Amino acid sequence: MTSVKEFRIEDEATADSLGRGSFVFTDDYSVFDWGKMPDEIPDKGASLCSMGAFNFELLEAEGVPTHYRGVVEDGAVVSLEDATAPPREMAIDLTQVPDLPNDGRDYDYEHYHDAAGENYLIPLEIVFRNRVPVGSSLRSRTEPADHGLEMDRWPAEAVDLSEPIVEFSTKYEESDRYLDRDEADAIAGKAVIDDLESLAREVNRIVTERADEAGLDHQDGKIECLYYDGEIRVADVVGTFDENRFSYEGTQLSKEVLRQYHKRTQPEWVQAVEAAKADAKREGVADWKGRCDEQPEPLADSVVETARDMYCAGANAYIGRELFDAPPLSSAIGAVQRL
Repeated sequence: MTSVKEFRIEDEATADSLGRGSFVFTDDYSVFDWGKMPDEIPDKGASLCSMGAFNFELLEAEGVPTHYRGVVEDGAVVSLEDATAPPREMAIDLTQVPDLPNDGRDYDYEHYHDAAGENYLIPLEIVFRNRVPVGSSLRSRTEPADHGLEMDRWPAEAVDLSEPIVEFSTKYEESDRYLDRDEADAIAGKAVIDDLESLAREVNRIVTERADEAGLDHQDGKIECLYYDGEIRVADVVGTFDENRFSYEGTQLSKEVLRQYHKRTQPEWVQAVEAAKADAKREGVADWKGRCDEQPEPLADSVVETARDMYCAGANAYIGRELFDAPPLSSAIGAVQRL
């Protein structure tokens, strides 16, 4: 189980065959790697499932291999177009996810790949960026020249990129960390790092073009992938408001809204999370959450309603179909601006 979706397994994956199962999307949300937060956001799970299914069907139409099989309605697997109501369950092919032993912050990827063979979830997240906003971690980790940008330092405003930046980060470590290319290549196992980058760029192109058609600005996102019998396939979920950052008329349309709201209204908890992560990193231990002495507070009902409308109105706009009973996107974004 992840913090916002659950697995159902029909047939286990083996060393030489994919399994079958599904994701069940809940209305939970997570920010700052906390896991399940105190609230649920109604219809959030269905909006993510719908957007993810829509994007997988776009990718398949463009010849991009994925683990997607369809959405589940009344026990049958159908396309999103044939679904009569917003789906909450997505049928997928399953791959192996071996144990990743660790000693503190040292993770044994050799053990992972010895157990994985030719059928495994690649333990990386491949991040693509079309824009570098103020506050992005990229600014603290790199200089503009590292990305071929003709500027001496990062400016005090967002930088729109003519060519996306692709980075690699860990997936299964207690706190995600960005990797240089050589370490990412080693962690990827049999998967070729150049192929992962090319695939991420293609996914980014497809999602960005669809966002443009819907009047949205696609700023950044990520993919996860599986490796099976020499082929890389896009896995997990793609192009939702949790995996990617979009905006509409200059206002965020993504989980970033909830992150920033917590920074403004619960700064003590956010600072405690940051301090716990830093403390765990200094001491070389994986568990940071047990060191956090603050807990997040529930959201006001009006904030939950605003978040619900943002997810649902945004999904309607992106998919181009009124799947959800939601206000127009311009109205939903107006409420976001007033938070």
